[in-house]
Amino acid sequence: MQEIADILTKFEPITLEEMDSVRLLDRMDTKFVFNINHLLPVLETLAPYYSALEIANNKSSRYETLYFDTDDFLLYTLHHNGKLNRYKVRHRCYLDSGQHFFEIKFKTNKDRTVKDRIKRKEFQEIIQGKAESLLTEKTPYSADLLHPALWVYYSRITLVNKAGGERLTIDVNLAYKNKNKEVSFPRLVIAEVKQGKASRSPFTELMRGKKILPVSISKYCYGIINTQDNVKKNRFKPKIRTLNKIML
Repeated sequence: MQEIADILTKFEPITLEEMDSVRLLDRMDTKFVFNINHLLPVLETLAPYYSALEIANNKSSRYETLYFDTDDFLLYTLHHNGKLNRYKVRHRCYLDSGQHFFEIKFKTNKDRTVKDRIKRKEFQEIIQGKAESLLTEKTPYSADLLHPALWVYYSRITLVNKAGGERLTIDVNLAYKNKNKEVSFPRLVIAEVKQGKASRSPFTELMRGKKILPVSISKYCYGIINTQDNVKKNRFKPKIRTLNKIML
């Protein structure tokens, strides 16, 4: 991580307040997955085109997320079955800034991602109060149906295109935990281009040049696959094989 931190000093910093103009809560997402061996040269190439979010003099931030699902993993299963108009429900903590949010992500049938969130004071493993009100307003689910399903941990580099209209997140040191199992994937990098509308992306062009193709992957679903034995996985098997090859 020190080598990554050294390269990140080449990026102009941007603050949380300055990022408000590129929150992109209604957006198009495109994900790319590659081995961490590629990360340093990728960052070197991107430095002239992007600014990097900086918090407390650090351009890499630690995330801790608790996902909720039904006892039979309905939200996971809907994603596995390729259903659109689907939801993810989570509590996220930004460890370096101390901010907590209860969030609902909605994948529309237009293949757009819409995110609603409210601030929380601390982690809560029960959906209640304003979080329950948001859940009732934005989803067809009731709070008593959703329970803690998976903890997800990673470090995130957040870049903002200097030309505007794009955020790029790069997640490393991915790890998962549930009540029975812990797994980690230190060689996997998941990068996500987030745009309000399609526009030129230096990162996407770089991926195209390296022949790294977009991959539709959910960190939550990947975690469930690797921590739960009693869920459907057939439709994800080709992606699992692809990720296994990438991490070699």
